[in-house]
Amino acid sequence: MRRFVKFLVAGMSVVVLLCSCSVKKLAIQRISEALTGQSSAVFTGENDPQLVGEALPFALKMYESLLEVDSTNAKLLLTTGTAFCLYAYAYVQEPAQRLPDDRIDEQRKSYGRAAKLFLRARDYVLKGIEIRRPGFRSILMKHSADSALSMCTTTDTAYLYWAGMSWFGALSADNFNLGLMMTMPKAKALISKTLELHEPYGNGAAHEFFISFYGNLPASMGGSVQKAREHFGRAIELAAGTRASPYVALASSVCVKKQQKQEFKDLLHKALAVDVDKDPSNRLANILSQGRAQWMLDNIDRYFLPPEPKEKEEE
Repeated sequence: MRRFVKFLVAGMSVVVLLCSCSVKKLAIQRISEALTGQSSAVFTGENDPQLVGEALPFALKMYESLLEVDSTNAKLLLTTGTAFCLYAYAYVQEPAQRLPDDRIDEQRKSYGRAAKLFLRARDYVLKGIEIRRPGFRSILMKHSADSALSMCTTTDTAYLYWAGMSWFGALSADNFNLGLMMTMPKAKALISKTLELHEPYGNGAAHEFFISFYGNLPASMGGSVQKAREHFGRAIELAAGTRASPYVALASSVCVKKQQKQEFKDLLHKALAVDVDKDPSNRLANILSQGRAQWMLDNIDRYFLPPEPKEKEEE
């Protein structure tokens, strides 16, 4: 009887332990589902960028803690990567771009940090794709991007877009890293694939990327003002008045390159005129874009050369 009781107690302990593990995993899965569902708009729909900036660091570490337990959750990996990309751009890289010339060392340090955060974001999203499409990452990194992308379908659009955007974020923040620059074609291929699979994704978000891509690059590296303007036109059409960022993208690339000051101002004023409540899910992005537009207008001399002095007419 004593042996039976000891066996029963030991068995019950194992059952309780197994149940505890199951309950813990189930709870983690429920939390992950909540964070990757509609409630994730708690950040993107926020109208207070400072509040988001203060909350995101905690959220990022919470996502990573959840991934320690639920490491094969592709949706959670996408959410984590997206959040890291947002934080790196809006709260590390963008503030660094606004620093004055006498704070160049601080700016470089921030750019270096942003690059690391962008790459972490990219790697999380690529892992998410790998879970959905086994072998994808190895083929992408070691072989042909086209071969890897042939594995993807429309359901992978968000993953491809955010992996590509995070990748390009790192490229823009660390543009003297030759090894990283060599990977630019692969990053571009990811975003090009989003256009192929689902052009309307993000109300024209991929077209918006190509405004800056073609508008900023020199012609010798594939830049094209014509292509930038074509993508701008399509981005505006797909956004249907819900996004301020296409105007900012064209102003900060083509208008600066061509020194078109009046169009620069016109575009930024159009960005400021966008109703941020028209698309609540994109409210934060619009507020951030409008903040950048206003800063660019307030610091317009940073972008344009002073007019050449007129020669005095001979008497």
